[in-house]
Amino acid sequence: MTDKKQGKLIVFSAPSGSGKTTIVRYLLAQKDLDLEFSISATSRAPRENEVDGEDYYFMDLKEFKSHIKNDDFLEWEEVYRDNFYGTLNSEVERIWAMGKHVVFDIDVVGGLDIKRIYPEQTLAVFVEPPSIEELKIRLKKRKTESEDRIATRVAKASIEMATAPQFDHIIVNEDLDTALGEAYELVKNFIK
Repeated sequence: MTDKKQGKLIVFSAPSGSGKTTIVRYLLAQKDLDLEFSISATSRAPRENEVDGEDYYFMDLKEFKSHIKNDDFLEWEEVYRDNFYGTLNSEVERIWAMGKHVVFDIDVVGGLDIKRIYPEQTLAVFVEPPSIEELKIRLKKRKTESEDRIATRVAKASIEMATAPQFDHIIVNEDLDTALGEAYELVKNFIK
């Protein structure tokens, strides 16, 4: 990375189905926060309605591993077998060049990696579901994944929730309006 003083890094991490993407989308709509979304790279195939360069930078496994070898990632992880996700250094530089703060919607390992690399510039927020049972209900309501995939995500959620105390703040997303307000105040206070 070039200049470490350019902008703030705001990380939102959570188990799948906790509501972090909804919170991040809300924050991006708040123009006074001057945020830009960091588009992650992934080796997984696009889901229906996902757009390359908008939702993710989609790349095949070989290309992703080539970027790892070239040290092009700020952080990366093999989240599921042969499903890699990561943040390209060029993505953060692109946003800082716009004079904006970077907001991330990423897994807990990636979020904590960014906090470790940029401890003073990063606000790391963990979004927690009210319970594992509620998480399971939310994932089923999406109707985007098989029962096996949901079971895998729920099992991973228990492990991810154990990392929550390592984040700067925990938002329990029981009531969405309350969670949105809490997230807004945290970010607003951090960037001023």
